[in-house]
Amino acid sequence: MNQLKVFWIILSDALRNLLPIIGVVVFFQGVIVREIPDNLTSLILGLGIVVVGSALFLQGLDMSVFPMGKSLSHRFARLGSLPVLMGFGFCMGCVGVMAEPALLAVSQQAEQISMGQINGLILRLIVALSVGAVIALGIMRMLLGHPIQWYLIGGYSLVMLVTFFAPAEIVGLAYDSGGVTTNIVTVPLIAALSLGLAGMVRGRNPLNDGFGLVALAVIVPMITVQLYGIVVYGTQAVELIEPRAVLTPNMDEVPAEFEVDGLLEELLMLMRDLSPLIAVVMLRRPLSRLPSLVAGLVMTLVGLYAFVLGLQLSLFPIGARMAEQLLAFDHVGFLYLFTFMIGFASTMAEPALVAVGRKAEQVGRRRLKGSLLRLIVATGVAIGITVGVHRIISGGSMHLYILIGYSVVLFLTWLTPKEIVALAFDLGGVGTSEITVPVVIALGIGLATHIEGRSVLNDGFGLIAFASIFPIISVMLYAIIVRQLQQRPRW
Repeated sequence: MNQLKVFWIILSDALRNLLPIIGVVVFFQGVIVREIPDNLTSLILGLGIVVVGSALFLQGLDMSVFPMGKSLSHRFARLGSLPVLMGFGFCMGCVGVMAEPALLAVSQQAEQISMGQINGLILRLIVALSVGAVIALGIMRMLLGHPIQWYLIGGYSLVMLVTFFAPAEIVGLAYDSGGVTTNIVTVPLIAALSLGLAGMVRGRNPLNDGFGLVALAVIVPMITVQLYGIVVYGTQAVELIEPRAVLTPNMDEVPAEFEVDGLLEELLMLMRDLSPLIAVVMLRRPLSRLPSLVAGLVMTLVGLYAFVLGLQLSLFPIGARMAEQLLAFDHVGFLYLFTFMIGFASTMAEPALVAVGRKAEQVGRRRLKGSLLRLIVATGVAIGITVGVHRIISGGSMHLYILIGYSVVLFLTWLTPKEIVALAFDLGGVGTSEITVPVVIALGIGLATHIEGRSVLNDGFGLIAFASIFPIISVMLYAIIVRQLQQRPRW
């Protein structure tokens, strides 16, 4: 009965997280577009599946993965061995990212749009191995006491350098792949590990040293995916399919997705992808806990499948359809307004952002307000997505926008109070999680689909990158302004 009560609470939270997005869509459909979607029933069904799948997935994690991850973190930390801790961090990073629903959704879209030139499984493996490696590096940095600023500045400088040589077909996808790694599975695992180690190692400050690992987990996938793109597209021409078949399928054919053979095949593929995570969870577990662990893993598996299926039926079509409808207006102001509102509403509801904001308030001894941080990050995400949409409409260079954005970030890093730098980079990563990512991806691909002269692969991806850059800028600017006001002499 206790588990049912917990599930109901999680289900209610999942529904409440979607309400701001639903409110924005209903407003624009009813007041601006004045049109009822033809596939309304399928959209409502898909949203319901997203809510239930998200609740099952999160409760399954709470019953199995998260408790075991915390227990293993404490166990390995007590050993005090740097190689052992780095190996553990590498494994946790890899298995956590492989289970990320947002990365799964992005890899599926990339494989379909590129006609298989980008392999979805290879893309996820590259990202997972990259995150594992960078978490191991972050653990070494923390234990050795190196300043996080040097790692962040060096990492993003390397990202910008690789971007000069990367083909246009991969740049947006690479930045998006880095953004979606910090999601509902990875963020809690990384936060628990980094803050736990910062609290256990003598001479470390949780605010200065406990944050930053999430930001590092964003950087390396950007580099490795661009290198993967150089290999794939170095001498190949890009041949794109008609993306409407990917994002807006005929809803009359949707029930075919529920055929038993297809369902079993999808579940077996997800079980394959989650097998490393299952192996870690089952490591040296007492038999008395086995039924609870198995139940949690089953819920995680079923919830993940339902979540991804619900995205395909609801949030992806909603984003693509709204892009098409708003482009039909003579004035793009409505599109910019929708982009800003949907970005702000979805970010304010992100569970990962709520969690990191609370942690920052706790370790900052109430000097930082979690609710204020959420407002600042949500505003940054909304501005970033709006700028990204303007780039797609105007046809600007993705390389140029990204390089300018990160140049501003690196400049502000020198001016921002050092205790805020790592937190600012982390908040930029967690602002794009399981709610924001599907809508943003669908919006970007939908715009690139319906604007003449745009390439879906070149221009459709990349909005998540903008949604990650601008929150970092907004948090840093806030910290700089607050410090200046505090230092102003009082007359």
